[in-house]
Amino acid sequence: MNWNIIDTWLLVTASLIAMACVLPGVFLLLSRQSMVAHGIAHAVLPGIVIGHLVSGGIETPALLTGAIIAGILCTVFTRFLHRFSGVEEGAALGISFTTLFAIGLIMQRLLADHVHIEPSHVLFGNLETAIFQVILEGGGVPDAAWRGLFALAINLVFVGFFFKELTITTFDAAHGDTVGARPRLTYYLLMAMTALTCVIAFEAVGSILVVAMMIVPPAIASLLTKKLKTLVALSLLIALFCAVTGYLLSLGFLGDTISGAMGFPKVGSTNAAGGISVVCGIVFVATLITKKLANRNPRNRPIR
Repeated sequence: MNWNIIDTWLLVTASLIAMACVLPGVFLLLSRQSMVAHGIAHAVLPGIVIGHLVSGGIETPALLTGAIIAGILCTVFTRFLHRFSGVEEGAALGISFTTLFAIGLIMQRLLADHVHIEPSHVLFGNLETAIFQVILEGGGVPDAAWRGLFALAINLVFVGFFFKELTITTFDAAHGDTVGARPRLTYYLLMAMTALTCVIAFEAVGSILVVAMMIVPPAIASLLTKKLKTLVALSLLIALFCAVTGYLLSLGFLGDTISGAMGFPKVGSTNAAGGISVVCGIVFVATLITKKLANRNPRNRPIR
């Protein structure tokens, strides 16, 4: 395995974004809203179109800003439908992102049909291409790494300052109203942070890694502990472990092993985001099986 500066920045970028995604993911998982990230992936199109109309081009800052606003609107619309129509929250999310995506398609057809803009071509990046700056400019920190660091830092500050409010909102919002914790405001702040994190991460590494990291590391940690602070810390460590292990395995091992097992010529390195996501799944299954076996051990059963 030949390691170089490109591999270093790829690993750093993947690790930063993985840990950034975990922080809102913990509270989304506990409040049974894990697929919000997937919904945001579809709902950003009208924001992208508006960003193009405002800027007159396909400059990333304008499109990212529009996408973030559209992602926040998706979560607000979902909450509105759930609270005021009685629709189940998963169904409300489905209505929200499909409606916004359809609106975006109509806007694109009517207002920006001459420009090829859609999330898969404008917003959703690829981890391997996120560090082209290092190659083109001959050094420096890639923009994707800076964005990952920014997302991680702002999420750490948010969780640190609002940990009590997030806890109350997640487990007992009604009680939060009585003690003045303002659970509704906390919820919207969490959704805003989720949308910001998703859009920044989508643009840098693509959607598969973002959705995997928001859901799987917190799910693994929830199998190991019921204490919220420990769960958050474990989720961060698991995300870091999966990012490092998945990237290292993607440098030849996964591609060669899978292609060889299927009778094809060895393909060498495989997609890093896919490798990291596969490792997340393997760790989850291994943890689940280990816990099930431990619970079946008579020595671990409580004395009645």
